[in-house]
Amino acid sequence: MDLENQKRVKEFADEFGAENLVVVLGAAEGEAAGLAAETVTAGDPTFAGPLTGVQLGLTTYHVCEPELKAEFDEAVYDEQVGMMEMVLDVDDIVSEMSAIRDEFCKYL
Repeated sequence: MDLENQKRVKEFADEFGAENLVVVLGAAEGEAAGLAAETVTAGDPTFAGPLTGVQLGLTTYHVCEPELKAEFDEAVYDEQVGMMEMVLDVDDIVSEMSAIRDEFCKYL
């Protein structure tokens, strides 16, 4: 997650309260999604951005996770995400995201 997005997430958490935010990720692989999820839950693991040492504990999901996918209009999801989902290792992404949520999320 780039430094500008870290700054935005921190500002939103300060303004609206971390318990009122859900971060939706769309990274193409589990490891990248997990790194972004870890950043907004446990703090920036690269120690380079505004979330260094900031444990927001935000709820995070990947757009392809079944819980989140069920929230979208099916036609819109298929149009916007369907093609990408066919080439992703969704099981790996779900596993990575679940592990991060279980370990770091404070607001489930």
